[in-house]
Amino acid sequence: MAGLELLKHYIFIDYATQGYIALVGVLILLFHNQTVPCWPCLVAVHAACLVLVHLLIQSHVRWRSNRSLDFLRHFYPVLLYTGFYRETGMLNHMFAGDYLDVHFIRIEESLFGLQPCLWLMDAFPYLAVSEVLYASYFSYYIMIFGVGLALFVRQRRQFYHYVSVVSFVFYLCYLTYICLPVMGPRAFFREIDGFRLPDAIQASAGPLAYPDAVTHGVFFNIMAWIYRNFESPGAAFPSSHVAIALCTVWFSFRYLPRIRWLHLGVALLLCLSTVYCRYHYAVDVVAGALTVAILLPLANRLYHRFQAREEAIGDRGLR
Repeated sequence: MAGLELLKHYIFIDYATQGYIALVGVLILLFHNQTVPCWPCLVAVHAACLVLVHLLIQSHVRWRSNRSLDFLRHFYPVLLYTGFYRETGMLNHMFAGDYLDVHFIRIEESLFGLQPCLWLMDAFPYLAVSEVLYASYFSYYIMIFGVGLALFVRQRRQFYHYVSVVSFVFYLCYLTYICLPVMGPRAFFREIDGFRLPDAIQASAGPLAYPDAVTHGVFFNIMAWIYRNFESPGAAFPSSHVAIALCTVWFSFRYLPRIRWLHLGVALLLCLSTVYCRYHYAVDVVAGALTVAILLPLANRLYHRFQAREEAIGDRGLR
């Protein structure tokens, strides 16, 4: 009963976030190995996050009229995305001895008779094509922020719905990255995180290079900088770019009808760009679409189940 009392003011996003933090912390505690850097520190950080999030929730209960606290109480998962994402790169050898790209490359070969992630750019090595597709890939960040900002300005309850569902999809993607690490097509071009494709597979791909015209693109270089500084190795399957982009499209169709068709068009280009730009295998894209097809209805159902409790937290900050 005491435990239930502690969780009395939790809503869907809190259960999802706290559940993810607790689950990954337990996985580290039970399954850490020599590949996990400073695992006691990671466990301690997870414990501290659990406490801090709980204190935030309880503080909001005491000071519901505080608009800044009300915003932070619902927005806080967004502040954790980058940390959770980067952490997957530290944990993705707890269950898999190495990256699983060899198996994915063989699947691509058996399905298509070639590697779509290599063929597409070689078939269309034009700056006009590459810039449109690299810009579409970059639009992922604009979609997440832009749709969230539009819903925040439009109606706070819609914004909280958005953050809850997007966070849920992110968390399931992150768990998959920990258990099934896949580097993606960039492994064809260089050694990453100590991983190199077997010589036979590397040789079968033939001479590899990015077309000169492509490398002169503005968005090509923007994405290259982002991946050099923020990418987490082993986070290719399923494509979170595809899953989250399609998730944001669903919210446009529900709440932002003026941009829905434009948004859908850009999102479809993004799906193509993940393969053209050599960030994902084709099966990653299919898996990303299936991920959102399964998790979006589930997340919505869970969100609405807890909605009455969310409304009880206070309507003042939701108007």
